[in-house]
Amino acid sequence: MKQQGVHPEDAESTSGASSRPDTARAGGKDPEGAAAGEEEQVGKGSGTGPEAGETAGRDAEEAYADEVEGDEPLLPARVHRPSDLVRVLVGVLGIVLLLAVAAFAHGTTSGLEQDINKGTGQAPDVFSKIAGLVSSIAILLVPVAFAIERLIKRDGLRIADGVLAAVLAHGVTLATDLWVARAAPESIRDALTQPSPGDVGSLTDPVHGYLAPVIAYMTAVGMSRRPRWRAVLWAVLVLYAFSMLVTGYTTPFSILLTLLIGWAVAYGTLYAVGSPNVRPTGRTLMAGLRHVGFRPVSAAREEVADAQETATDRGRRYFVTLEDGPPLDVTVVDREQQAQGFFYRAWRNLTLRGFATRSSLQSLRQALEQEALLAYAAIAAGANAPKLIATSELGPDAVMLVYEHTGGRTLDSLADDEITDDLLRDTWLQVKALQSRRIAHRRLVGDAILVDRSGKVIITDLRIGEIAANSLLLRMDISQLLVTVGLRVGAERAVASAVGVLGPDAVADCLPMLQPIALSRSTRATLRRLARERAEREREAVLEASRLSKQARSEETTADAGTESDKPDKKTVRAQARAEKRALDEALDDAREEDLLTLIRHEVLRIRPQAPVEPARLERVRPRTLISFIAGAIGAYFLLTQLTHIEFGPLVANAQWGWVAAAVLFSAASYFAAAMALLGFVPERVPFRRTVAAQVAGSFVKIVAPAAVGGVALNTRFLQRAGVRPGLAVASVGASQLFGLGCHILMLLAFGYLTGTEKTPSLSPSRTVIAGLLTVAVLVLVVTSVPFLRKFVVTRVRSLFAGVVPRMLDVLQRPQKLITGIGGMLLLTACFVMCLDASIRAFGSEGTSLSIASVAVVFLAGNALGSAAPTPGGVGAVEATLTVGLIAVGLPSEVAAPAVLLFRLLTLWLPVLPGWLAFNHLTRKGAL
Repeated sequence: MKQQGVHPEDAESTSGASSRPDTARAGGKDPEGAAAGEEEQVGKGSGTGPEAGETAGRDAEEAYADEVEGDEPLLPARVHRPSDLVRVLVGVLGIVLLLAVAAFAHGTTSGLEQDINKGTGQAPDVFSKIAGLVSSIAILLVPVAFAIERLIKRDGLRIADGVLAAVLAHGVTLATDLWVARAAPESIRDALTQPSPGDVGSLTDPVHGYLAPVIAYMTAVGMSRRPRWRAVLWAVLVLYAFSMLVTGYTTPFSILLTLLIGWAVAYGTLYAVGSPNVRPTGRTLMAGLRHVGFRPVSAAREEVADAQETATDRGRRYFVTLEDGPPLDVTVVDREQQAQGFFYRAWRNLTLRGFATRSSLQSLRQALEQEALLAYAAIAAGANAPKLIATSELGPDAVMLVYEHTGGRTLDSLADDEITDDLLRDTWLQVKALQSRRIAHRRLVGDAILVDRSGKVIITDLRIGEIAANSLLLRMDISQLLVTVGLRVGAERAVASAVGVLGPDAVADCLPMLQPIALSRSTRATLRRLARERAEREREAVLEASRLSKQARSEETTADAGTESDKPDKKTVRAQARAEKRALDEALDDAREEDLLTLIRHEVLRIRPQAPVEPARLERVRPRTLISFIAGAIGAYFLLTQLTHIEFGPLVANAQWGWVAAAVLFSAASYFAAAMALLGFVPERVPFRRTVAAQVAGSFVKIVAPAAVGGVALNTRFLQRAGVRPGLAVASVGASQLFGLGCHILMLLAFGYLTGTEKTPSLSPSRTVIAGLLTVAVLVLVVTSVPFLRKFVVTRVRSLFAGVVPRMLDVLQRPQKLITGIGGMLLLTACFVMCLDASIRAFGSEGTSLSIASVAVVFLAGNALGSAAPTPGGVGAVEATLTVGLIAVGLPSEVAAPAVLLFRLLTLWLPVLPGWLAFNHLTRKGAL
């Protein structure tokens, strides 16, 4: 294999090189550089030093005009690199930690300063003065010298970036000095300043006014990436810090804070304005191929159909023809291409266990070595993989890998009739060869499987694979390929082809990996699209059945007109309603389709019924858990800030325990009201006592799931176990939720009206109620006027009428059930309002009580926010809303905070243990 680097003189000179548009035509097409502009200086060869770079640049221009077929996308002049953002965040975190240590570890900072002052005080006075003079001059001359060198090499853009960073760093320095002098805690001021030796009565600067801008400038212009300049830079900084410490003009923490501010501001500037794009173009590639011994004639950029994951994992690919010899396939990987999907990979590495993606900050050298190693390992394992024949660096910001040309088409581009059983068998044989040497591909999607002209299958895109892979990754490869093949030929053929090569046991072992999170990004997107299409077909089938049923009823009514009874009796109406409901259920059952993953599981279980089907736990941290933790932390912080000003000892001693007992009774009564609210929308017979136990069990479920999700799922499961059909159980719970929402809004408006008028002589509504009604009216107008929003709402409402509304019609035909349901909802709200009111009275005096209307408004608003919050049981959101609401309506904070704590203790935390017992009891009885 040939391996030789093509190094431009440096990254900065490449980015700053002059560019020219090329208007020549090659084969009737614009050359690649016509749109984007091409870099004249290509780089140096295997030699070192500026002379070699200049020679290589002249060779690239004088050899002959490179023919690059097709127009590449216009490259942006600047790019925003995620690595710069990461450095900014690290710098900000360092500043926060430094200030935290200075604020809370005062003894440590004082001892550190004394030790450093004692050590530096022993230095000879002459040496200290010389060091101070030399460092003061050098700290200004070094940046100027570097700027002159960059300007000579036509890299003025980086100098402009450095100047901008220096100006911003100076502004941050002034703001920090002002904050430390006027608003910072005394401990931070002591850590960052000390009495000035030259001015009695004044303090030294917390942040050095010109050192931070110098650091920001030198970082932004890229001095730290050059070995010689980096050595000079660090020598000057160390010498300057030493001289300042010896003379007593700074403190150790001030030096560290100055370095962090300059560093963070520099990378923040680079990320905001973007770094110069040094991405190599097609002509740079042609020059690089000549430097590793090839004689290219033309290069054509391969078209990429999809974009997001493909562009991230595949790199840029070129088909290169040579003067003599077969053509080549060349892959170019650069820093900007590597940056694509950085935050997605970082999130996957954080949240997934056991099979994290490649390193988020992988260097180009590491990427080149990994792909080369996997290419050799795959061929050594006996798999058909592209043969790697050369690698090279295209400067410090790109690498290329040269393969023998394979030709052919990807699996995605093949027609359905071209995917034969022999082709599938050959595909699984390649995977079996890789797995025999424990090589994981990590991305067995359709465009990674190539079929050449002879029908031979070639496995490509080994770039993110892994050698010596664990069994988890190998099983994931099998599950991924099962889904990839199943998307083209169906679950039955996919499983049969895999079993024919790998055997039933190997295929059965991959079932725990058969879950969306273990699949590639593009495959998950395809499965989501198919799921949306299935749901749309099911909705259309139900709506069509409903339309036909209504049409049949209308025709039947017309035919019966003029007979003895113009109005049908109740039995006929009920029979028609049951027939319509039966038609809807049958239409839904006929239209229901299983997803591909379920079909694959069924096919595998036919072969191995004892195969494990429980999905493996692959997530380390779920997004819902992270959001819940953040929201809970915010709510806890707010609540703790309210509690710090309250003395609980005297408050508890003076509590009125009679009202506490009343709050307990109201909390217990809420479970009976909840059971009534649910059973009122279930026409079938369901035991009342067991329903009450299910509502108690919901107290435990609310702790492990958001309030709006856990209760719905538990009630639906309970009704199904009680003998209600799944579709009807979902419709009953949906009808209960819909009626509950309507009652909630009406009560909120009614009590809000009463609250706004109770202190006024007239019955005119308050301005808040009017503003709320106007806001709702404006939102309705916006939704109805925007086509996209109107279509979204109409689609959801149609699906609602297809399921929930027929169930509501059934309930309306039974007045007793309807009264029970609505009465249960009103009673449930009343129990919670009275519980909150009793909690207030338990800690308040005679003059601090609120009206029932005010308490009801506060509870209804807090309950609505708690249902919308992603935290289990609305933890944090409900407490904060109730506390703020009670204070807003006139309750003292020293009464509002403990009252809310007692209310939440009785309605959320204390019922957890009985809820857990009820949940286990109902589970053992088969009721859940």
